[in-house]
Amino acid sequence: MKSVDIIIYPGFKAIEAVSAVSVFEYANFRLEQEKKPPVYDITLSAPSAGMIRSDTLVVLEAEKSLSENDFPDIALVMGSRDIQKSLVQQPQLVNWCRRAAAKPIELLAGICTGTFFLAEAGLLNGLPATTHWSATAMLKSNYPLIDVKDDAIFVNSDKLWTSAGVTAVIDLALALIEKDLGHSIALDVARELVVFMKRPGGQAQFSQHLSSQMTRHDSVRDLQQWILTNLEKSHSVVELAKRVAMSPRNFTRVFYREVGCSPAVFVERSRIELARRQLEEGGKTIKVIAHNCGFSSDEHLRRVFKRNCGVTPKEYALQVVN
Repeated sequence: MKSVDIIIYPGFKAIEAVSAVSVFEYANFRLEQEKKPPVYDITLSAPSAGMIRSDTLVVLEAEKSLSENDFPDIALVMGSRDIQKSLVQQPQLVNWCRRAAAKPIELLAGICTGTFFLAEAGLLNGLPATTHWSATAMLKSNYPLIDVKDDAIFVNSDKLWTSAGVTAVIDLALALIEKDLGHSIALDVARELVVFMKRPGGQAQFSQHLSSQMTRHDSVRDLQQWILTNLEKSHSVVELAKRVAMSPRNFTRVFYREVGCSPAVFVERSRIELARRQLEEGGKTIKVIAHNCGFSSDEHLRRVFKRNCGVTPKEYALQVVN
């Protein structure tokens, strides 16, 4: 069995800890259904064992105190709402991360702002890393030697992993389970939890649907929703501006101010996101997906997909399957 420590401390994010425990527990449960022994020995750990209050009303019991003589195979350090306060209050956890990384531990992960414990320990210097979108600027400022990936869901550098906030721990844990137990078990766990299997680590933290909901301008927000449900149609600036009763020039200016990108970039990102989902679901040819997503041809899809994702649609589909 692999020992998995979910590391908490006063003020940890409860949803992250519970999500991490759940993913590994469901993997064990799925193995049990197949009459196989469990793989993960999961423990809630803390700098000092006992009842630990989270950032919400949830209080969890840490069964084990962190020890410099006993390191797990896998350790996931949870984030907190006030990570600067937590770093000051938990120097023991910073030191433990530093020592753990020097041991033959299989994996050490900073979840959400838990990344800051690894950063403070000097473990991420010269490496790519990510954290919750709201803390990336602080991570860059406080630790300039880290290659901060602003928008990634999770990033792995050998045995050091970091993830975005909150439910991104599910994506990271599913990736670990897939590595250990294969795609089928990971997919079963994802289905049990009713989550996507799987969002690749480099995928944006915000989907286009979620980003569009954050737009304050009512007409632009409604237009974004219309685009997202009609991606197979043509979306020239002139046609889009007409839908919101603006001149093309004013529309482009307002859209960029509200969304942070041009209408053309929004449409392209939305089409790529839809194409990616359809590739993950399987069952459709590249030609059909290109048509569904509004690309002029499968070659057009291939070029745009490669530019945005670094791989071709076919290569991406193979990655998801394998």
